[in-house]
Amino acid sequence: MTVATILRHKGHDVASVSPKTSVPDIVKTLSDRRIGAVLVRDAADQLLGIVSERDIVVALAREGAAMLDMTAAQLMTRSLHTASPATTVAEAMARMTESRVRHLPVLEDGELTGLVSIGDVVKARLSEQAEEVDNLRAYVAGNA
Repeated sequence: MTVATILRHKGHDVASVSPKTSVPDIVKTLSDRRIGAVLVRDAADQLLGIVSERDIVVALAREGAAMLDMTAAQLMTRSLHTASPATTVAEAMARMTESRVRHLPVLEDGELTGLVSIGDVVKARLSEQAEEVDNLRAYVAGNA
């Protein structure tokens, strides 16, 4: 199974904010959409970074209440780990584990086509494993 398969089921909608978006507005977007991260894109839709719940917690620990006056540009993680639609679920899981990230923007020919979370990847992996078990059961039952 690939990231493209996940996006076919999940959809390609990606929550994003501008670099000037305030932290309270980012938090509201995360809360309203019940998501863990938003991408930061400029007016030309160029991907600049990502703001996750972790980024907010780290800034709060470092800056205290002053972090509420920060913007997405000040808070975002700029070095992005990405996937392509052809990335396998196992590869995405390994990349997330090694990089200690929970979200991978999906790029195809440099264009953003979606975002997958660790939850999406785990759900897909569990589905793969269930299918493998079903296939093995059917094989064993057919050959018994």
